[in-house]
Amino acid sequence: MSRRHRNQDLAPVPRADVRAHAHNERHRVHSELHLVEEAVRNGLEPIDVEEPGPEWKPVHHHDAQVGLEKSRRPKVIKHWKTKEWKRRKALRRQRAREWERLAEAG
Repeated sequence: MSRRHRNQDLAPVPRADVRAHAHNERHRVHSELHLVEEAVRNGLEPIDVEEPGPEWKPVHHHDAQVGLEKSRRPKVIKHWKTKEWKRRKALRRQRAREWERLAEAG
């Protein structure tokens, strides 16, 4: 059974709080971008302006160990999403039709 909720110190932050924090962060970045745009419009050189970036990220984005593990994992190609698979499927269908036609004729 999951141990996530046994200790309240380790319990995750409520989803509503995380969403509210994310919303506030997006609003802050948008407002700062608006100020940057006004400054550039009023004559400030674009190279002199600092672009606002995210100052807060959800906790799951901070876990460096998880990031390292994911970057080392080999990318698994889903064979059914490749063009070759679709062609192969079509070739198999065509071959099956030919066998059926031969069976009917023979």
